[in-house]
Amino acid sequence: MNTGDQGVPAPRYPAGGQIYGSPSPQPGADESGRPAPAPRSAPPPVPVSAAPVSASPVSGNPVSPADAPSGPDEHVSRETPGRDEDDPPLAMEALRAVQILNPSGEITMPRPDHPRVLCVANQKGGVGKTTTTVNLAVALALHGNRVLVVDLDPQGNASTGLNVPHHAGVPDVYDCLIDNVPLSEVAQPVEGIPNLWCVPATIDLAGAEIELVSVVARESRLARAIAAHPEQFDYVFIDCPPSLGLLTVNALCAAQEVLIPIQCEYYALEGLNQLINNINLVRQHLNPTLDVSTILLTMYDRRTRLADAVEQDVRNHFGTKVLNAVIPRNVRVSEAPSYGQSVMTYDPGSRGATSYFEAALEIAMRGVNTGGTA
Repeated sequence: MNTGDQGVPAPRYPAGGQIYGSPSPQPGADESGRPAPAPRSAPPPVPVSAAPVSASPVSGNPVSPADAPSGPDEHVSRETPGRDEDDPPLAMEALRAVQILNPSGEITMPRPDHPRVLCVANQKGGVGKTTTTVNLAVALALHGNRVLVVDLDPQGNASTGLNVPHHAGVPDVYDCLIDNVPLSEVAQPVEGIPNLWCVPATIDLAGAEIELVSVVARESRLARAIAAHPEQFDYVFIDCPPSLGLLTVNALCAAQEVLIPIQCEYYALEGLNQLINNINLVRQHLNPTLDVSTILLTMYDRRTRLADAVEQDVRNHFGTKVLNAVIPRNVRVSEAPSYGQSVMTYDPGSRGATSYFEAALEIAMRGVNTGGTA
């Protein structure tokens, strides 16, 4: 048996597994004295650096040959987002973050020549009304506009997203509607965002629908409160509850424009016709200047054909009222409220922040180009 340079016997590989033999009494012979067969030479080890390694087309991380796709499944699923879309280079992300946060104040969005009051309404819940209100308001305020957010939803989610106290006992929009408290005594500045104020909503607002029934001029209470505010704002966003009750009617009477967020799913379209009918009724009897000026598509999932079909239906029906900017599904948008922030400040380089920034810029530009109405 060939013992090699060091005199160590070569291993034997019986059927039961790998077993290393004991030293032979005579070189070149086994225990019985018969010549041992020449061992098979093992293939030389492949250096780690020489092993073929490819990069993943999705994450860019190294993929070993065993993990690399081959054969008919070699392509990447169309449901898997590409690196350029979901994982942009750090330099591009940092550039977008600086543009959105605008720390120097040099980047400004055009200001309208008169205050624009927008009612963000949709009787279906979960379509992104509050998220849209908060992020559009923050985006405009960070770029030179004076913005007021009126939280008209008893859940108080817009107040949470702007980190404004709205526990029981805090002066809120209920006091303005029921007790005629001036809006200036209720509005609170939003910490960390210049030029942004919020009128919070507490749980007391849940009883306002019933109490307003017997109040004189119940539909115009909010309109009078906003008109009497001494401050001049460029934008007033009213976040409506997911219903078509008196609170939403108050918002429609106070607003000049309606912004409708539409989730890119079938159920979001189903109730849209009823909302448009109610808006037309308010226009005919209470607020003749009311106009559905802006449609924003939210929660767009590019991996599904349904989202594309809903988008096409909405654009065919509403035409130029639909913003070109579309808000995608993005986990950063959902995470931000748990930290009391908008996505614009929580993760300014994310796709969600970029999309809302583009939507805010488009609303500002449309307002200037059409004389104040987007």
